[in-house]
Amino acid sequence: MKPPLDLDQLQTFITIADTGSFTRAAEEVHRTQSAVSMQMRRLEERIGKPLFEKEGRSNRLTEEGERLLSYARRLLYLNRETLAAFDDQRLEGTIRIGTPDDYADRFLPEIMARFSRSNPRVELTVVCEPTPGLVDQIKRGQLDIALVTHNDARGQSEVVRREPLLWVGSVNHATHEQEVLPMAFGRPTCVWRRAACDVLDGMNREYRILFTSFSATVITAAVLSGLAISVLPECALRPGMRVLGEADGFGPLPDCRIGLMRGQTDQPEIVDALARHIAESLDNISVPALDDATGLGFGAQALGRGRRGTATILPGW
Repeated sequence: MKPPLDLDQLQTFITIADTGSFTRAAEEVHRTQSAVSMQMRRLEERIGKPLFEKEGRSNRLTEEGERLLSYARRLLYLNRETLAAFDDQRLEGTIRIGTPDDYADRFLPEIMARFSRSNPRVELTVVCEPTPGLVDQIKRGQLDIALVTHNDARGQSEVVRREPLLWVGSVNHATHEQEVLPMAFGRPTCVWRRAACDVLDGMNREYRILFTSFSATVITAAVLSGLAISVLPECALRPGMRVLGEADGFGPLPDCRIGLMRGQTDQPEIVDALARHIAESLDNISVPALDDATGLGFGAQALGRGRRGTATILPGW
């Protein structure tokens, strides 16, 4: 029987993958660079596959390294959860987390389940608001942590997930062929709305904004009924939507970046623990195989260039 994998080696491996550097990883795990290199040689010998390849001055994961990364994160998480279950000094208190309601619907079930299993004595207070309101609450000290749509102009947030931002219409309607495109967007502060308008203006494509709402239900209804075109991240695709690309006359959009913001708190241990659970939860969400008949296969297969996501709806603010 083969011996089990070394958790210390896996932790170092994850740190290298996250930082892109053996040197920075050595600083993070408090080891010398030679010790880190030795750990990775032993891990590669144990796996029987090369895990890294050079890319300029950085180290990028091989295909086998990418496969191992997902398993390594899960193993480290399970180790922490196991230790927490037998820890008489477990974290306790109340933490305030903010998120747009669409992110809450999509991501919170996984996050809350993971966090509560490891920290049953911590009470979560959840506030749902669009990103600009959450940023203001973070700055006023009214929230401990917030999951937001990342925007460089709104303040510093740690990007914990990237996904393609896609043009979407109804698979049952040819709305995208109209001479003047009808559009459905979030409010004027929505970064996805501004990105879409910039692309359309740059293409000299005529359009009019027919629906404006912070409601996920309104945006979804407008798209699925064939009344409008909108933009959504890959994880937000749902049956009945059609992804529109360059062949349909639509230019590429920037990636959607989901960020994590931290406020001033007197409970940094709880905030750190929740932040770690959020990052791990979002990293473990995967895209299911989608049926081309729904109009979704194109988005999942041809545009799958970010972290993974499942079909649901998220109008991003």
